[in-house]
Amino acid sequence: MIGDLGDKIAIVTGGGQGIGAGIAERFARAGAKIMIATRTAKHGAACVARIEQAGGTAKLCAIDIGTAENAALVVAETISAFGGVDIMVHNAASFLGGPVESYSEQDLETVLSVNLKACFRLSAACIPEFRKRGGGRLLFTSSVTGPKVAMPGTAYYAASKGGMNAFIRTAAIELARENITVNGVEPGFIRTAAMEILADEQGMAQMAKYIPMGYLGEPADIAGAMLYLASDEARYVTGQTICVDGGSTLPESPVFLEELDSIKAVGGSD
Repeated sequence: MIGDLGDKIAIVTGGGQGIGAGIAERFARAGAKIMIATRTAKHGAACVARIEQAGGTAKLCAIDIGTAENAALVVAETISAFGGVDIMVHNAASFLGGPVESYSEQDLETVLSVNLKACFRLSAACIPEFRKRGGGRLLFTSSVTGPKVAMPGTAYYAASKGGMNAFIRTAAIELARENITVNGVEPGFIRTAAMEILADEQGMAQMAKYIPMGYLGEPADIAGAMLYLASDEARYVTGQTICVDGGSTLPESPVFLEELDSIKAVGGSD
C-alpha cells in the first residue's frame, strides 16, 4: 500500500479543522495513531470523533502551540499516550497581519511564535525520541505566500513562511545522517473554513479565475502530499517543499490565463 503509516505515531498541530484536519484524517486512514494539537477544543474533539468513527485512533491535546512550554508538552503527552512519536506535522498557523509601516509588535510576536518559532521548539522536542526509534519525519505546512509570491498586508505571515522554508533546508542537512527527514508543503488557495470567512462563493469563484486548473484546492490535496512525505516512499527526500497550488504561481501575468481557453495547437506533423 502506497502511503502506509501502519504502527506510526503522528502529531498534527492545528489539526482541528481545515488543512490540519485533512492531514490528520488522511494519516489515520493510512494506519497512524494521531495526536491532534489544536487551540480550539471543540474542533479538535470533532476531528477525533470522525477518526474514531472511521475506525482510526486519535487523541486530543487542546493547547496553544505558540509557547516553548506548550510545544514540549504536546510531544510529551504524545509519548505518554502512544509510547513514542514518528511523525511531527506542524500545520498550525496565525494569519495576523497589517501594513508594514504600522505593524503591531504583539501581533508580530504571535505570528512568529506560532508559525516559525514552533518549528524549532517542536523539532527539538521530537528529535531525541526520533533518535531512539531510528529515524522520523519533520513536516511543515508552509505557503506559496512568502516563498513564491507576495500579498499586501501579509508581511508577518510571509516572513514566517519564508523562514520556515529556510528552517526546513537547514534542519534537513543537520539531521540527514540520522534518518530524520525534514520537508514541507506549500499550499496555494485551499477551500477551508478560514477561506470561507475571507471570501464568499462569488469571491472564491473570482479567485478560481486566476488558477490555471480553474478551482480552489481542498484539504485532501495537501494531505496527499503530506502523506507521501511521511511515508517510506519518501525516505530519500529531505530539505524539500512541494508546491500544491493548482498552478496559481505559474503565470507570469494573469493576462495569460484569459487566453487559456482559446489556445490552439501550433505547428503540425511531419
